[in-house]
Amino acid sequence: MSAALVTHEVLNQSTPLVGANLFTGNRALQDALRFNAPALDTARLAVLGAEMGSAEMQQHARLANLHPPTLRTHDRFGRRADEVEFHPSYHALIGSAMRHGLHGTPWAQEADAHVERAAAFMLFTEAEPSVLCPISMSYAVTPALRANAALYADWAPGLTSTRYDGRFLPFDQKTGLTMGMGMTEKQGGSDVRANTTQAEPAGEDRWGQRYRITGHKWFFSAPMCDAFLVLAQTPAGLSCFFLPRWLPEWCDGGGLNALRIQRLKDKLGNHANASSEVEFHGATAWRVGDEGRGVPQILAMGALTRLDCALGTAGLMRQALSIALHHCAERQAFGRRLVEQPMMRNVLADLALESEAATALALRLARSIDKTENGRDEHEALMRRVLTPISKFWICKRGSAFAQEAMECLGGNGYVEENGEGVMARIYREMPLNSIWEGAGNIMALDLLRSLRSGPVAEALAHEVSPAKGAHPAFDAMRERVLHGLDGATDEAQARRLARDTALLVQAALLRQHAPEPVFAAFCAARLGEGSDVFGALPAGHDLAAILERAQLH
Repeated sequence: MSAALVTHEVLNQSTPLVGANLFTGNRALQDALRFNAPALDTARLAVLGAEMGSAEMQQHARLANLHPPTLRTHDRFGRRADEVEFHPSYHALIGSAMRHGLHGTPWAQEADAHVERAAAFMLFTEAEPSVLCPISMSYAVTPALRANAALYADWAPGLTSTRYDGRFLPFDQKTGLTMGMGMTEKQGGSDVRANTTQAEPAGEDRWGQRYRITGHKWFFSAPMCDAFLVLAQTPAGLSCFFLPRWLPEWCDGGGLNALRIQRLKDKLGNHANASSEVEFHGATAWRVGDEGRGVPQILAMGALTRLDCALGTAGLMRQALSIALHHCAERQAFGRRLVEQPMMRNVLADLALESEAATALALRLARSIDKTENGRDEHEALMRRVLTPISKFWICKRGSAFAQEAMECLGGNGYVEENGEGVMARIYREMPLNSIWEGAGNIMALDLLRSLRSGPVAEALAHEVSPAKGAHPAFDAMRERVLHGLDGATDEAQARRLARDTALLVQAALLRQHAPEPVFAAFCAARLGEGSDVFGALPAGHDLAAILERAQLH
């Protein structure tokens, strides 16, 4: 080409972050695992970390989001199909998630299974979070099926299987199964007691009391799951029902159940996952648990999906941080690499603190699940009750602001999608979902207030954070304020403040125990001593170099 036609050479652009092992390069996650599950063999996590950081998985994530699911309501002859079709990359991703046991598998395992699964869930989220919706729901509903022993016996092997089967077939013809939930309706949203969907008795069979379900669900994610737990009204009140997509052969000759998919939601993000609106036209379902006990059952399942909201946001934070650090290490401006510029160092270090604190809190919640599902521990039961709402509230609330700041580190390049290659833009669109799904901020704050009635919560929290007592003046001041609020001195209008402060206090106590001193000191000064209204405002005098070195994806 003539020199006169060469306008420029592409210089000073960062390279894609690809080929890194997301587990072995994450010191904060490894230290948190050693603290919460010291006997855990992390070999499987190292394998998963390499897979999730690979070019192959990044390509699958791009394609699954670039080619979202499509709904086929009827076949060409006019018969109902009610089938959602996905890009092959979606199946590759969800197959990987099941192969690594992120769905119902931990319920068939023993010690530390939920902590290991939590770490794996975060690692997978770094590659692609959308496909984890049916994975998360399968994790949450599997223990609920124990309330119907016959159902559990038939379905548990498939729900804990690591062999994905994406075919649309009856459950007994598949190698692996997934389940979803159907709770909210147009008129009620989070207020599920306002639901109008009705359940009418229709006899009894090998799976127990059978019903006909008539009504609708407004948010019905992953409609291609093999079955769903749904809420419907009975004379005794709101109750929980098991509703399969395909009926077994022994029930009315089998065939598709009367679940009609009306349309798929056009969402801000979460594009690889299908979220739908459905109607039940006398669909067949079986009761799970006692009539009128639907709300307590849903709360138990919701607590597990709320864990995944916190884990998912923590994973997205880590990925956004890694991309920002990688870019700033390669990009130059005003004569120096961005990572060498004083203000950018402050921003990146502040993001690193937030990411590590989110990881610490989410994994601590997972440990409480291990301790309470595999034994009776009163302290852990109280901590699980408190940590669930505060983790979901605070980690997810911080997610959107975190993603925006990390995106800003990349400048305009971070805002560009470019045929699905803009990972940072995809992270930003995904972040609000975890804060909204399974109960938004106000619901979580109210749940914290309800948890105060479950036992001596203030005493349990005082014991939980005692290892950091006296380590920093800001920590001690926050501790006194939080314990006072947990003693019943908080009214509803101040519940969000209490949820935030309790989360920050527990995060600081955890960092004291398994993070280096520069991380703990900077976190206390920036989060407990001052209001963190903007990233990049860490007070002077802190060891930013140590914080940034720890955060690098090595």
